[in-house]
Amino acid sequence: MGPESAVSPRSALATLTIPAATLSSDPLLALVATISPPYQTKVTITKKKNESLSLTIGPDTLTHRNAILRSLCGSGLHNALDSQGSPSSPILFLGGHSAASFAGVSPISALAMAGISSWMSVASSIREGNGDDVSTLVGQLNGYFSTRSFVVPSAAPTLADLDLYLAIVAKVSGEALESMVEGSVNTRRWLEQCGATLEELAAVAAKNAEHSKIPAATIPKGVSPKPRPLPVFFYGDEDESVVAAAASAVASATAAVPANSKGKGDGAKASGGITEEQKKAAAEKRAKKAADKASKKKEQPKGKDSGAAPSADLSISALDIRVGKIVRAWEHESSDKLYCEEVDVGEEAPRKIASGLRAFYKLDEMQNRDVLVLCNLKARNLGGFPSHGMVLCASNADHTAVEFAVPPEGAKIGERVTFQGHDGEPEPENKVAKKKIFIKLAPDLKTDGNGDVVWKGVKGVTSAGGCKAVNGMANAQVS
Repeated sequence: MGPESAVSPRSALATLTIPAATLSSDPLLALVATISPPYQTKVTITKKKNESLSLTIGPDTLTHRNAILRSLCGSGLHNALDSQGSPSSPILFLGGHSAASFAGVSPISALAMAGISSWMSVASSIREGNGDDVSTLVGQLNGYFSTRSFVVPSAAPTLADLDLYLAIVAKVSGEALESMVEGSVNTRRWLEQCGATLEELAAVAAKNAEHSKIPAATIPKGVSPKPRPLPVFFYGDEDESVVAAAASAVASATAAVPANSKGKGDGAKASGGITEEQKKAAAEKRAKKAADKASKKKEQPKGKDSGAAPSADLSISALDIRVGKIVRAWEHESSDKLYCEEVDVGEEAPRKIASGLRAFYKLDEMQNRDVLVLCNLKARNLGGFPSHGMVLCASNADHTAVEFAVPPEGAKIGERVTFQGHDGEPEPENKVAKKKIFIKLAPDLKTDGNGDVVWKGVKGVTSAGGCKAVNGMANAQVS
């Protein structure tokens, strides 16, 4: 290979220039470059000292490694590496979020894309740090992955997952990594999945390399997958003997058993290590329990609340909407759609809230704003920022126009917005989330023809008067 070599399709949309040293030291970049559709990308591998990593698409040139990877996988090349069922890629590199985020039709996808950017920044800091950083991260990831499969919502490991994985195993591998993840079952599961995905990608890249002439990437070894017994499911009403028998079977499941070995006679064990007698006893107990439950249901008085209230019975009083003031606002460091705010809602300390308002308000327009805040929402991370609440705004049907919903002049900070005829106390945050109360009530929270905030036609008011869209946007959704 000479000082400079290239794969040069005539119809290429982009030109990727990679120094040979960078290519050999960055397996993820090598994989993406090899898998990237050749009819879209011209890849130039250079040994010239004065040339650095860059991606040129039309008049624009990117030089930051993480931005280049995201552009190659997303909208920069028509989402060819982020499309379900793409023949060139066995995974969704951006979790399938790129198209929806670029079009602005999905806030969830926009947050996922911001999350991918943030996690890739974490991977970069791990590469620049030491093994102590990895040890701390592994412990944190175990809690993080207790409620999710990957770093952002996705059906498979994303670019950020793979980047973080490679940053970890580049620092710590072999027995040291095995020891580090001992007891961290969630982190181990994630490491195993990322490792398996990279093996699939390497196989695809190897086939493409025959035509692209790009050297195959060397994937560092992570943890070794552990054999696991198949799960045993319970109905919840089995005898202790049944559970004990299943636990005993699971404990010995890794022992070698002939594939055609089957138990004989009345005491033979069924799948999962439970005998036929135990299965029969459990079935009889379930039948009895079901009969008792049906009998109690018949005896239940009519009109008694037996579950979650239907949306028709919910009232706007379930929501805790208060008068607030944005005391400080700043741009989210990794999302071009979000502002981060500290909002005074009459509590001991201002609330931290993230709002997707960058497209509609300048930063100086966010400062010292009187706003309405939905307070009884559970705290959650938006692009890595802990957000606790929602600043309410009015918006038109296609969300191209957005303006603050505001209290009247003179309203007290922390005062609750009320709606005549709906005087109940707000529900706790966990119930609002579990019962999806806001989702059920939101369709009727609007502005009327005068721009006043209403719920089912009833105006939202404070002691100082009614609330409204700040510029009088009429017949708009408020959320």
